Amino acid sequence: MSTTQHWTTTPVTADLLRGFLDLERTRHGLLPHRLPARARRQIPDDQLAVAEAQPSGVRLVFRTRATTVELDTLPTKRVYQGFPPPADGVYDLLVDGRPAGRATVPGGNVRTIVDMVTQAAELTEGPPGTARFTGLPARDKHVEIWLPHTEITELIALRTDAPVEPAPDSGLNVWLHHGSSISHGSNATHPTGVWPAVAASLGGVELVNLGFSGSALLDPFTARAIRDTPADLISLKIGINVVNADVMRLRAFGPAVDGFLDTVREGHPVTPLLVVSAVLCPVQEDTPGPLAPDFDGGTLRFRATGDPAERAAGRLTLNIIRAELARIVARRAADDPHLHYLDGRELYGEKDYAEFPLPDGVHPGPEGHRRIGENFARLAFGAGGPLATRTS
Repeated sequence: MSTTQHWTTTPVTADLLRGFLDLERTRHGLLPHRLPARARRQIPDDQLAVAEAQPSGVRLVFRTRATTVELDTLPTKRVYQGFPPPADGVYDLLVDGRPAGRATVPGGNVRTIVDMVTQAAELTEGPPGTARFTGLPARDKHVEIWLPHTEITELIALRTDAPVEPAPDSGLNVWLHHGSSISHGSNATHPTGVWPAVAASLGGVELVNLGFSGSALLDPFTARAIRDTPADLISLKIGINVVNADVMRLRAFGPAVDGFLDTVREGHPVTPLLVVSAVLCPVQEDTPGPLAPDFDGGTLRFRATGDPAERAAGRLTLNIIRAELARIVARRAADDPHLHYLDGRELYGEKDYAEFPLPDGVHPGPEGHRRIGENFARLAFGAGGPLATRTS
């Protein structure tokens, strides 16, 4: 931090944040959560506990004339034992809706995954650091700092060289999206490059991203969290985690979807609600899970380990789930005109795969995220789309 500038320190409080469901006061600062405390008490594994605390879609939003902004944070980074650490998470700065800078925070805590299957991990504590942005225009402006989607981020202090005030409500419709690791942002390189963030920007909506890596499993506590969260538009991307975790059979899947939708509708009886099936994933189209990591060749890829012959006994694949979701939505839509279905292959299908293959066999790269976001904005938020708004 510079000692020659006059600094204003502003406490990070709820009125400066968007895209979170809960805030936890820690010994370091403020930790945004994407599930409420009641739901977190029911989380059965570390996979979801970590995913919901990674702030995909969470951002600071304020107005200021400042030309320099500093944000002190304590990140918790994830590394896999035996592999090089990933790049530091990125903080995206937007000024009046336009990209205006990126920063990283080196150091912090390190969570080392020692077992890819069980997600068993060891935590090494480290120091906080600072994301610093300079050269901002010296005028009143709307500033957003999108937090790293891959790092748990405790917010410690916000400093600026001019006063800060909370931004007024944008007046935009709030879009709540729930999905898997692709919605969370796996393989995206920065937080505004995650496909729901791309779609929200193009669609002119305020994003609440409940994409949870490995954990879109029709959990009742997630449905209740969606039920209880204010939203003008809702989308649910269902399928890939149910298949690659091999958590249920066809007999259980249909009632689980109905139960999830019933719960969401308790709090949002007439909200436009879009059910989206999985994007194309060749390794799981007709092969059941579970999915397993494959390190042959020195890079991480995934392979499906189930037996396609067991589909007749109720083992799930992406094609089976797509057909079941289409059937369930068609049945329910007869009494629920605000419920809609979108085949995920319209967001990323054979042609997209040919142009932008999945780097690890499951998750799209940055170009794939952009393509999915653009297609979702066009198909869902565009004229005549199921989530179209007056501002689209």
